[in-house]
Amino acid sequence: MLHWGELKGFEEGQYILPDLPYDYDALEPLYDEQTVRIHHDKHHAGYVKKLNAALSKLEDARKNNDYSSIQAVSNELAFNGSGHVLHTLFWHSMKPGGGGEMPGELQSAIEQSFGSAANAKSQFAAATKAVEASGWGILAFEPMSQKMLILQCEKHQNLTIWGVKPLLVCDVWEHAYYLKYQNNRGEWVDNFMELANWEFAAERLAEAKEAMTAGGK
Repeated sequence: MLHWGELKGFEEGQYILPDLPYDYDALEPLYDEQTVRIHHDKHHAGYVKKLNAALSKLEDARKNNDYSSIQAVSNELAFNGSGHVLHTLFWHSMKPGGGGEMPGELQSAIEQSFGSAANAKSQFAAATKAVEASGWGILAFEPMSQKMLILQCEKHQNLTIWGVKPLLVCDVWEHAYYLKYQNNRGEWVDNFMELANWEFAAERLAEAKEAMTAGGK
C-alpha cells in the first residue's frame, strides 16, 4: 500500500518537489510531454518554493513578535500548501494505460455512495468541468459518514470539507491543459478520465479506512 509519506513531498524539514512517478512523455498522447514538464517543473515547483517561503516568514514573525503581515502570509500558506498537496496527488492520479475498471473494494465503496461506477465517473467529470475559474475536481472519502464525496475546489483551498481524504484529483487550472487543449476544458477532463489511476485511489481509500480502524482501538 502506498502511504502518504511515501509520496515524498516533505524531507528534512522542507517541502520538496517530488519526482514524477513516470517519464515526462508517459501520458502521451492524452497529456503531452511539454505541458507535463512545465506543469511539474515550473508550476508545482513554484508552489513548493512559495510554501517554504511562507513558513520562513512565519518563523520570522514569531521570533520578532511581529504579526502585522499575518493575514497575507496565512493566505500564502494555505494557497501554496494546498497547491503542493493537490499537485503531489495529481501526478499519482494518472498513469499510462489508466482508466478502465476499478479495483473491487473501491468499486464497492463507489457503488454504495453513488449507485454505480458509471454514476461516479459522470458526476466527477461534470463537477470538474464546471469548477468556477481555476481549481480542481476531487474524489474524496469522508470519514464521518464513511461515504465517498465528489467536490469542486476553487483555487487550491476553497470549497473543501474538513477531514476528507482526497483519493483522486483532476487539475483544471488553465496551465494544466492549455497548450494541448486551449480553452476546451471538457476535452481535457474527458481524457483525464482515460488516464485515471483507480489503483492509486483504491490504495488511498484503504489507507483512510486503516487509519480509522487504528484510531478506534
